[in-house]
Amino acid sequence: MKPLLFIFFIMGLSGCQDEVTHQALGTLERDRVLLRATASEIIIALPQKEGNKVVKGQLLVQFDPRKQRTKVAIAQAEVSKAQYYLLRLTNGERPEDIASAQANVARTQAALIEAKQSYQRSSSLLKKNLTSQATQDTAKANKDKAQAELNVAKENLAKLIAGVRVEDINQAKAAMDASIANLSLEQQTLDELSVIATRSGRLDSLPFNLGERVPAGAVIVAIQADNAPYARVYIPEPYMAKLTIGQQMKVRIDGIETVFTGTLRRLSKEPAFTPYYALNQQDRSRLVFLAEIDLGSDADTLPTGIPSQVDLPL
Repeated sequence: MKPLLFIFFIMGLSGCQDEVTHQALGTLERDRVLLRATASEIIIALPQKEGNKVVKGQLLVQFDPRKQRTKVAIAQAEVSKAQYYLLRLTNGERPEDIASAQANVARTQAALIEAKQSYQRSSSLLKKNLTSQATQDTAKANKDKAQAELNVAKENLAKLIAGVRVEDINQAKAAMDASIANLSLEQQTLDELSVIATRSGRLDSLPFNLGERVPAGAVIVAIQADNAPYARVYIPEPYMAKLTIGQQMKVRIDGIETVFTGTLRRLSKEPAFTPYYALNQQDRSRLVFLAEIDLGSDADTLPTGIPSQVDLPL
């Protein structure tokens, strides 16, 4: 009898080992939103506490904005400077400057007439040997000088009337656009010193305290989204070929008799490290793949982190 009982025991044990549960094990999770510091500044206000419910757009952390406000003011001044310079170029020269240039042309014209007359008198006297060649040369030099001054005066007047070059105006426009873009960037940096909730949910973590200087890039807020949770489970390799994204699956939650229906939203293509709780004893040596199954609004009140099981297709 003893050998026979031993045989039955071995057969029963083998049957238990070959038994397949057709379930993927895991936990319920929610999306976690991490907000990072965009600058190294001191925290001056923490209006919310960890665990509070927050809504999208609500202020969570306020950094010291004084330094950045100064940068914004400087950028605004640069924009005004560029705008006024462009306005000066496009409006043309002042009427007073044009009138002054016209008067300068008239003055040089009169000086040229006088220089020409003096040269003519000197030439007449030189023919009569009543003056020296040096005086004649001086008169000629004065005439040529007066002619050159008149030419310069006319060119200056023409330049004032024609206005600035198109290239100069385009350059001024480009400088103004650059200053406006820089102002927008500085204003955005100032706005980011007021850290607001980007999603509604529960304030999960505030790693830094009031008065601390936070390094740039550090996580300063963690929000657990308030939408329905998803089942994060590990699928044994034999079932992978039977699953597709968007497939409806049954999800069971420990301690709740209701069976929830979820939608497969993610299925890893590579084997994942498997926590000890995700597989039973028979499956621990097998390959598994991470999967996420979205639950509906009927699961909104379920807590995060509790064990869950997903029925797998036979």
